Amino acid sequence: MASPNTPEVKSPLVHPEIEKVELKYLTIREYKQLRSIMEKAYAMLPDAAWSRGEIKQLIERFPEGQIAIHINGQLAGCALSIIVDYTKFTDNHTYEEITGKYTFDTHDPEGNILYGVDVFVAPQFRGLRLGRRMYDYRKELCEEWNLEGIMFGGRLPKYYEYADELTPKQYIDRVKSKDIHDPVLNFQFANDFVVKKIMKNYLEGDHESKEYAALLMWNNVLYTAPTRKVGTDKSVVRLGLVQWQMRPYSGMSEVLEQAEYFVDAVAAYRSDFALFPEFFNAPLMAAYNDLPEPEAIRKLAEFTEPLVKKFSEFSISYNINIITGSMPSVEDGQLFNVGYLCKRDGTVEKFYKLHVTPDEAKVWGMVGGHQLRAFDTDCGKIGILICYDVEFPELPRLLAEQGVDILFVPFLTDTQNGYSRVRHCAQARAIENECYVAIAGSVGNLPKVHNMDIQYAQSMVFTPCDFAFPSNGVKAEATPNTEMILVADVDLDLLKELHVHGSVHNLRDRRTDVYDLSLRKRKG
Repeated sequence: MASPNTPEVKSPLVHPEIEKVELKYLTIREYKQLRSIMEKAYAMLPDAAWSRGEIKQLIERFPEGQIAIHINGQLAGCALSIIVDYTKFTDNHTYEEITGKYTFDTHDPEGNILYGVDVFVAPQFRGLRLGRRMYDYRKELCEEWNLEGIMFGGRLPKYYEYADELTPKQYIDRVKSKDIHDPVLNFQFANDFVVKKIMKNYLEGDHESKEYAALLMWNNVLYTAPTRKVGTDKSVVRLGLVQWQMRPYSGMSEVLEQAEYFVDAVAAYRSDFALFPEFFNAPLMAAYNDLPEPEAIRKLAEFTEPLVKKFSEFSISYNINIITGSMPSVEDGQLFNVGYLCKRDGTVEKFYKLHVTPDEAKVWGMVGGHQLRAFDTDCGKIGILICYDVEFPELPRLLAEQGVDILFVPFLTDTQNGYSRVRHCAQARAIENECYVAIAGSVGNLPKVHNMDIQYAQSMVFTPCDFAFPSNGVKAEATPNTEMILVADVDLDLLKELHVHGSVHNLRDRRTDVYDLSLRKRKG
């Protein structure tokens, strides 16, 4: 019986002139051509070709799983597959067992794994990457049917040459390190399949492989486990960034009126998050401009609690998660820079600025917090870092290790060079940590507030730099130094694909055998 994977190798043959390549469902009318191709592709195996009745059964049971490639109207190759409930098998199964003694009774539309029964390409059409086309189709089918992954037993067609000196595991390791060329395994590794186990006595009569096979698997990163609970997590998340204008306000009610206006605006676009800048409430310090700066900022801290209470009310009434930017807070006599995540379910969580700037420490006597954590939301896991913190790459990396998909950065910068530090570091964090980064700042002037007199900002949303994202890594950008909102959608599923199939793997390829990073627990 035929093997589930013929190698896709370069052929010295001259290919016919190609006018049209088509990928179609296989039909029983093509059986005669199919049999001829299989007999040539598997000349080394006994009983190489499937019978007409077996192919007919496959097509009737699972037509979407049987595909054919045509070149200029001629059958050039096929890929055959079934869906199995893999919980009924072990990793030591045989080809005969997984196919139900070649009856395909093991096919189960409610199963969890797409199992590759066969792939073969006519010898004269090899070297055209037709196998890759069929594998790409299988991956799309796996995602469309929400299956956990693709599995099959991969032959080791060159193993017989090394069987006297290498175990199957050693052979596979040598193939991985490129010391040995194995046409089947090299092709599977190039298609993101990994070896799950080495199976013995897999395919009877496969003398080239000594009847060994590598159990290969491709994981569907988009797979969602079935649940009886109605799902609430979103794949596409809409961000609303508030580029806040610093201007004189008569009091807290006027600040809240302007804040609610922006919440209403981004909520009207059905945004999932509203992000405000760092110290957006600084205009309220104008009433205390006669006081020394350390005292004025502590007076501003008195507004923090009532502001957070109102923001929490806004988050519920407008059905939106609000990141309040940041505000001063006095705790046990110490002055911190803190922000709040007001969720639309009514819960409120706090985050701290860990690295205060030299100016914040010198002018206001502010100190850094000690808590770094990711937050679970109805739109996935997020992280929040305040301004200067994003310039320290350790913090976003620690958040990435906690599974953060979106990093929010409320900031306040007075000059363009200060803004550039935040902007470029934030974009680097998106690339390094394979996540989205949203930054929001304030614009305008506050001539009657010491140490907060001028502002410069351009709010932006950054992405990783790979084919599924903008080539410059910028999803959206506001007009510099203009009061406005910026609304942008980010697709979390693209991040899942990036983690596995990206051009590079910044997270996965870290040399943790050489270095590591950990978050210390604070004593006391």
